Amino acid sequence: MFQTYEDALGWIHARLRLGMKPGLKRMEWMMEKLNHPERRIKTVHIGGTNGKGSTVTFLRSILQEGKYKVGTFTSPYFEQFNERIAVNGQPINDQEIVQLTNVIKPLSDELEQTDLGAPTEFEVITAMSFYYFAYVNPVDVVLYEVGLGGRLDSTNIIHPLLSIITSIGLDHTNILGESYEEIAYEKAGIIKNGVSIITAVKQPGALKVIRQKAKERKATCYLLGEQFSVLNHESVSAGEKFSLHSIFQSYEELELSMMGEHQVENASLAVMATQLLNKYYSFMLEEEHVKNGLKKAYWPGRFEIMSNSPLVIIDGAHNEEGITTLIHELEKRYSDKKINIIFTALSDKKLDKIIMKLDKIADKITFVDFDFPRAARSEELFALSQNRNKHLSEDWKKAISHEINELNANEMLVITGSLYFLSEIKPFLVESFS
Repeated sequence: MFQTYEDALGWIHARLRLGMKPGLKRMEWMMEKLNHPERRIKTVHIGGTNGKGSTVTFLRSILQEGKYKVGTFTSPYFEQFNERIAVNGQPINDQEIVQLTNVIKPLSDELEQTDLGAPTEFEVITAMSFYYFAYVNPVDVVLYEVGLGGRLDSTNIIHPLLSIITSIGLDHTNILGESYEEIAYEKAGIIKNGVSIITAVKQPGALKVIRQKAKERKATCYLLGEQFSVLNHESVSAGEKFSLHSIFQSYEELELSMMGEHQVENASLAVMATQLLNKYYSFMLEEEHVKNGLKKAYWPGRFEIMSNSPLVIIDGAHNEEGITTLIHELEKRYSDKKINIIFTALSDKKLDKIIMKLDKIADKITFVDFDFPRAARSEELFALSQNRNKHLSEDWKKAISHEINELNANEMLVITGSLYFLSEIKPFLVESFS
């Protein structure tokens, strides 16, 4: 049995060596042994390529404004591991991690002796979350973020009140498929019999796949642009403003503190979810809860301004779609600035296409190393770049400090790429600007 948080966390992280093993059999085995905690909780399931974390945050914030106790299961964590299992935005404490690990480890050991094999790190954490919300700290509803894909994801053993698919992008193509349609098939795997699905997917082929799956499952489909729409969107200095009209209700002058046109889409999904929870599941959520919840919602590392003078922004744009969105916001908001970029990423991304997009907007780009098992090397990233003003550095702290010290009034620094990287550098930036 584990006595310390460090030992418990060490055991969990050691399971990364097992990699990813898509499938639900090991989860179903563990849930049977735990007397099916996943059946004892009300859930909302959120999948998609980008925007899952932000959509969870908007929905959680609105529900909290309505005085509901809200659990969340998200990944990856940003500042500490415990964030992955949280209640009302507060990560569970270290002792609870120890407690949960001591529950799951004996099952893991037993499972490893079967033909199913040992559970992965993600399966262990998912099982811990189900046990926690069912038996340790019951809540009104839990928002479950899909880890990867959907159909074979560890979270896909739940039968939720609602399902949400935020977007479809060409990410994890080595696992999920090379086309939008193939990836949509995996994402649509979270659609359950009779459970409404809300989505902002735009690609016609991907949307056709989702509609077909919803039809097969007799699940009502609510599509952004059809059953609900964003109107009068306006980007302002402190965030975004917009109105939302749906087949149920309309809201005028909604405000977000999070920046980006994509965040308006994510927020609209959350608002539509609250309307369905209100109408069909007796969640008492009023207009004031929606407005206050959206305004207060905060999710770190998403177009987050770390300093205004000098202007430094961090953004977890870790795939091609995320980079496209980041560039759109930079061109819209900071067309008068020279843009210096620091970038690193995981090696399993489509790095050539990502870097090609960054090359076009960067007046200067610096590639750095960071300590993570799947991190790409700065030399590899540097070689892919065609930018005339490109640099590399093995020491990200020196690179960031140098760029900040050299910034002029007409320049800005954008640090982007892997969320794992941003989680590592943010404390350093906070200290630098304090």
